[in-house]
Amino acid sequence: MPPSDLPSERPIDRLLAIMARLRDPKDGCAWDLEQTFATIAPYTVEEAYEVADAIERGDLKDLKEELGDLLLQVVFHARMAEEQGAFAFDDVANAISEKMIRRHPHVFGEAEFRTSAEQTAAWEEVKAAEREKKGRAESLLDEVPTGLPALTRAVKLTGRAARVGFDWPDAEHVIGKLHEELAELQAEITAGDKAKMRDELGDILFVVANLARKLDLEPEDALRSSNAKFARRFRYIEQRLKERGKTPAQSDLAEMDALWDEIRAADKGDR
Repeated sequence: MPPSDLPSERPIDRLLAIMARLRDPKDGCAWDLEQTFATIAPYTVEEAYEVADAIERGDLKDLKEELGDLLLQVVFHARMAEEQGAFAFDDVANAISEKMIRRHPHVFGEAEFRTSAEQTAAWEEVKAAEREKKGRAESLLDEVPTGLPALTRAVKLTGRAARVGFDWPDAEHVIGKLHEELAELQAEITAGDKAKMRDELGDILFVVANLARKLDLEPEDALRSSNAKFARRFRYIEQRLKERGKTPAQSDLAEMDALWDEIRAADKGDR
Protein backbone atom coordinates (compact mmCIF):
# COMPACT_ATOMS: atom_id res chain seq x y z
CA MET A 1 0.00 0.00 0.00
CA PRO A 2 1.24 3.55 -0.62
CA PRO A 3 2.16 5.62 2.49
CA SER A 4 -1.12 7.54 2.20
CA ASP A 5 -3.03 4.30 2.78
CA LEU A 6 -1.29 3.49 6.07
CA PRO A 7 -3.37 3.80 9.25
CA SER A 8 -3.22 7.28 10.75
CA GLU A 9 -5.40 7.02 13.87
CA ARG A 10 -2.64 6.02 16.28
CA PRO A 11 1.10 6.25 15.65
CA ILE A 12 1.62 2.68 16.85
CA ASP A 13 -0.95 1.39 14.35
CA ARG A 14 0.92 3.18 11.59
CA LEU A 15 4.23 1.68 12.70
CA LEU A 16 2.73 -1.82 12.87
CA ALA A 17 1.33 -1.39 9.35
CA ILE A 18 4.71 -0.21 8.07
CA MET A 19 6.41 -3.29 9.50
CA ALA A 20 3.76 -5.57 8.05
CA ARG A 21 4.35 -3.95 4.67
CA LEU A 22 8.13 -4.35 4.96
CA ARG A 23 7.65 -8.05 5.71
CA ASP A 24 5.10 -8.64 2.95
CA PRO A 25 6.31 -11.71 1.02
CA LYS A 26 5.26 -10.23 -2.32
CA ASP A 27 5.94 -6.50 -2.13
CA GLY A 28 8.09 -6.11 0.99
CA CYS A 29 11.74 -5.19 1.47
CA ALA A 30 14.21 -7.95 0.57
CA TRP A 31 16.47 -7.16 3.54
CA ASP A 32 13.63 -7.11 6.08
CA LEU A 33 12.26 -10.37 4.70
CA GLU A 34 15.61 -12.10 5.19
CA GLN A 35 15.80 -11.26 8.89
CA THR A 36 15.19 -13.66 11.76
CA PHE A 37 15.03 -13.27 15.53
CA ALA A 38 18.71 -14.17 15.69
CA THR A 39 19.85 -11.69 13.04
CA ILE A 40 17.81 -8.84 14.50
CA ALA A 41 18.85 -9.46 18.13
CA PRO A 42 22.23 -7.66 17.80
CA TYR A 43 20.44 -4.57 16.45
CA THR A 44 18.07 -4.70 19.42
CA VAL A 45 20.99 -4.69 21.84
CA GLU A 46 22.72 -1.90 19.89
CA GLU A 47 19.60 0.29 19.95
CA ALA A 48 19.27 -0.19 23.72
CA TYR A 49 22.84 1.06 24.13
CA GLU A 50 22.12 4.05 21.90
CA VAL A 51 19.17 4.92 24.16
CA ALA A 52 21.53 4.77 27.15
CA ASP A 53 24.04 6.94 25.30
CA ALA A 54 21.44 9.63 24.55
CA ILE A 55 20.45 9.64 28.23
CA GLU A 56 24.12 9.88 29.26
CA ARG A 57 24.55 12.91 26.98
CA GLY A 58 21.32 14.50 28.18
CA ASP A 59 20.14 14.83 24.58
CA LEU A 60 16.34 14.54 24.73
CA LYS A 61 15.91 15.16 21.01
CA ASP A 62 18.24 12.27 20.25
CA LEU A 63 16.56 10.20 22.98
CA LYS A 64 13.22 10.55 21.20
CA GLU A 65 14.75 9.16 18.00
CA GLU A 66 16.62 6.37 19.77
CA LEU A 67 13.50 5.29 21.67
CA GLY A 68 11.74 5.11 18.31
CA ASP A 69 14.52 2.90 16.96
CA LEU A 70 14.20 0.65 20.02
CA LEU A 71 10.42 0.49 19.62
CA LEU A 72 10.96 -0.57 16.01
CA GLN A 73 12.96 -3.54 17.30
CA VAL A 74 10.03 -4.64 19.46
CA VAL A 75 7.66 -4.26 16.53
CA PHE A 76 10.03 -6.21 14.26
CA HIS A 77 10.29 -9.15 16.67
CA ALA A 78 6.53 -9.13 17.30
CA ARG A 79 5.82 -9.15 13.56
CA MET A 80 8.05 -12.16 12.97
CA ALA A 81 6.39 -13.97 15.87
CA GLU A 82 2.95 -13.13 14.47
CA GLU A 83 3.94 -14.59 11.11
CA GLN A 84 4.75 -17.85 12.92
CA GLY A 85 1.47 -17.80 14.81
CA ALA A 86 3.22 -17.43 18.17
CA PHE A 87 2.08 -13.99 19.36
CA ALA A 88 1.52 -10.44 18.10
CA PHE A 89 2.39 -6.95 19.28
CA ASP A 90 -0.83 -6.61 21.28
CA ASP A 91 0.07 -9.80 23.14
CA VAL A 92 3.43 -8.27 24.08
CA ALA A 93 1.76 -5.09 25.32
CA ASN A 94 -0.88 -7.04 27.25
CA ALA A 95 1.72 -9.32 28.83
CA ILE A 96 3.79 -6.45 30.19
CA SER A 97 0.64 -4.64 31.35
CA GLU A 98 -0.51 -7.68 33.29
CA LYS A 99 2.97 -8.12 34.75
CA MET A 100 3.11 -4.51 35.96
CA ILE A 101 -0.32 -4.83 37.59
CA ARG A 102 0.67 -8.12 39.21
CA ARG A 103 3.94 -6.71 40.53
CA HIS A 104 2.36 -3.53 41.93
CA PRO A 105 -0.40 -4.82 44.25
CA HIS A 106 0.05 -1.71 46.40
CA VAL A 107 -1.02 0.45 43.44
CA PHE A 108 -3.56 -1.74 41.66
CA GLY A 109 -4.69 -3.88 44.60
CA GLU A 110 -5.16 -3.84 48.36
CA ALA A 111 -1.57 -4.42 49.50
CA GLU A 112 0.18 -1.83 51.64
CA PHE A 113 3.92 -1.39 52.08
CA ARG A 114 5.42 0.90 54.71
CA THR A 115 8.84 1.20 53.08
CA SER A 116 10.49 0.83 49.70
CA ALA A 117 12.39 -2.16 51.15
CA GLU A 118 9.10 -3.94 51.83
CA GLN A 119 7.99 -3.14 48.31
CA THR A 120 11.22 -4.51 46.85
CA ALA A 121 10.89 -7.70 48.90
CA ALA A 122 7.31 -8.17 47.67
CA TRP A 123 8.43 -7.53 44.07
CA GLU A 124 11.04 -10.27 44.38
CA GLU A 125 8.49 -12.67 45.86
CA VAL A 126 6.19 -12.12 42.89
CA LYS A 127 9.08 -12.63 40.47
CA ALA A 128 10.06 -15.85 42.26
CA ALA A 129 6.50 -17.12 42.00
CA GLU A 130 6.50 -16.29 38.29
CA ARG A 131 9.75 -18.20 37.79
CA GLU A 132 8.37 -21.20 39.66
CA LYS A 133 5.21 -21.15 37.57
CA LYS A 134 7.36 -21.20 34.43
CA GLY A 135 9.39 -24.11 35.81
CA ARG A 136 12.49 -21.97 36.20
CA ALA A 137 12.97 -22.16 39.96
CA GLU A 138 15.89 -24.62 40.04
CA SER A 139 18.40 -21.88 40.93
CA LEU A 140 18.33 -18.25 41.99
CA LEU A 141 20.64 -17.57 39.05
CA ASP A 142 18.58 -19.25 36.32
CA GLU A 143 16.93 -16.12 34.97
CA VAL A 144 20.00 -13.89 34.81
CA PRO A 145 20.38 -13.64 31.00
CA THR A 146 23.65 -14.94 29.59
CA GLY A 147 23.54 -12.28 26.88
CA LEU A 148 23.97 -9.37 29.31
CA PRO A 149 27.20 -7.38 29.26
CA ALA A 150 29.63 -9.30 31.45
CA LEU A 151 29.96 -6.61 34.15
CA THR A 152 26.21 -6.19 34.38
CA ARG A 153 25.70 -9.95 34.59
CA ALA A 154 28.28 -10.19 37.37
CA VAL A 155 26.34 -7.59 39.36
CA LYS A 156 23.07 -9.43 38.85
CA LEU A 157 24.49 -12.88 39.63
CA THR A 158 26.06 -11.76 42.89
CA GLY A 159 23.02 -9.65 43.72
CA ARG A 160 20.86 -12.76 43.47
CA ALA A 161 23.26 -14.70 45.71
CA ALA A 162 23.32 -11.82 48.19
CA ARG A 163 19.57 -12.21 48.76
CA VAL A 164 20.24 -15.44 50.65
CA GLY A 165 23.24 -14.06 52.55
CA PHE A 166 26.05 -15.14 50.22
CA ASP A 167 27.83 -11.80 50.06
CA TRP A 168 30.74 -9.76 51.42
CA PRO A 169 29.81 -7.79 54.55
CA ASP A 170 30.82 -4.42 53.11
CA ALA A 171 32.83 -2.62 50.42
CA GLU A 172 36.03 -2.74 52.49
CA HIS A 173 36.04 -6.53 52.32
CA VAL A 174 35.58 -6.37 48.56
CA ILE A 175 38.53 -3.98 48.26
CA GLY A 176 40.62 -6.44 50.27
CA LYS A 177 39.63 -9.19 47.84
CA LEU A 178 40.56 -6.92 44.93
CA HIS A 179 44.10 -6.50 46.32
CA GLU A 180 44.31 -10.28 46.68
CA GLU A 181 43.25 -10.85 43.08
CA LEU A 182 45.70 -8.22 41.81
CA ALA A 183 48.52 -10.03 43.58
CA GLU A 184 47.43 -13.31 41.97
CA LEU A 185 47.39 -11.68 38.53
CA GLN A 186 50.88 -10.28 39.12
CA ALA A 187 52.10 -13.78 40.00
CA GLU A 188 50.72 -15.18 36.75
CA ILE A 189 52.22 -12.30 34.75
CA THR A 190 55.58 -13.15 36.30
CA ALA A 191 55.05 -16.82 35.46
CA GLY A 192 54.04 -15.93 31.91
CA ASP A 193 50.99 -18.21 31.88
CA LYS A 194 48.54 -16.56 29.46
CA ALA A 195 45.58 -18.80 30.29
CA LYS A 196 45.94 -18.20 34.03
CA MET A 197 46.42 -14.46 33.40
CA ARG A 198 43.04 -14.49 31.63
CA ASP A 199 41.41 -16.25 34.58
CA GLU A 200 42.90 -13.86 37.12
CA LEU A 201 41.96 -10.81 35.05
CA GLY A 202 38.40 -12.15 34.91
CA ASP A 203 38.42 -12.54 38.68
CA ILE A 204 39.54 -8.92 39.08
CA LEU A 205 36.74 -7.66 36.84
CA PHE A 206 34.27 -9.83 38.74
CA VAL A 207 35.39 -8.33 42.05
CA VAL A 208 35.19 -4.82 40.56
CA ALA A 209 31.60 -5.53 39.53
CA ASN A 210 30.88 -6.61 43.11
CA LEU A 211 32.49 -3.46 44.46
CA ALA A 212 30.22 -1.39 42.21
CA ARG A 213 27.20 -3.29 43.57
CA LYS A 214 28.26 -2.73 47.17
CA LEU A 215 28.69 0.99 46.44
CA ASP A 216 25.29 1.07 44.69
CA LEU A 217 26.91 2.13 41.41
CA GLU A 218 26.41 0.78 37.90
CA PRO A 219 29.77 -0.49 36.57
CA GLU A 220 28.71 -0.13 32.94
CA ASP A 221 27.67 3.46 33.62
CA ALA A 222 30.95 4.17 35.43
CA LEU A 223 32.98 2.68 32.58
CA ARG A 224 31.00 4.59 29.95
CA SER A 225 31.80 7.78 31.85
CA SER A 226 35.49 6.92 31.95
CA ASN A 227 35.45 6.05 28.25
CA ALA A 228 33.95 9.44 27.46
CA LYS A 229 36.49 11.17 29.69
CA PHE A 230 39.38 9.36 27.99
CA ALA A 231 38.06 10.23 24.52
CA ARG A 232 37.63 13.90 25.44
CA ARG A 233 41.12 14.14 26.93
CA PHE A 234 42.75 12.38 23.99
CA ARG A 235 40.99 14.72 21.57
CA TYR A 236 42.48 17.57 23.58
CA ILE A 237 45.93 16.06 23.01
CA GLU A 238 45.23 15.76 19.30
CA GLN A 239 44.06 19.38 19.10
CA ARG A 240 47.04 20.77 21.01
CA LEU A 241 49.45 18.77 18.84
CA LYS A 242 47.67 20.02 15.73
CA GLU A 243 48.29 23.58 16.94
CA ARG A 244 51.98 22.66 17.04
CA GLY A 245 51.83 21.29 13.53
CA LYS A 246 52.01 17.68 14.68
CA THR A 247 49.98 14.50 14.77
CA PRO A 248 50.11 11.99 17.64
CA ALA A 249 52.23 9.72 15.43
CA GLN A 250 54.76 12.54 15.07
CA SER A 251 54.88 13.14 18.82
CA ASP A 252 56.26 11.00 21.62
CA LEU A 253 54.91 9.63 24.87
CA ALA A 254 56.55 12.33 27.02
CA GLU A 255 54.91 15.15 25.07
CA MET A 256 51.52 13.45 25.02
CA ASP A 257 51.76 12.64 28.73
CA ALA A 258 52.47 16.30 29.47
CA LEU A 259 49.36 17.34 27.53
CA TRP A 260 47.35 14.65 29.29
CA ASP A 261 48.45 16.02 32.66
CA GLU A 262 47.50 19.48 31.42
CA ILE A 263 43.89 18.58 30.60
CA ARG A 264 43.66 16.37 33.69
CA ALA A 265 44.69 19.28 35.90
CA ALA A 266 42.16 21.51 34.13
CA ASP A 267 39.44 18.92 34.78
CA LYS A 268 40.30 18.77 38.46
CA GLY A 269 40.21 22.57 38.60
CA ASP A 270 36.59 22.44 37.41
CA ARG A 271 35.52 20.42 40.44
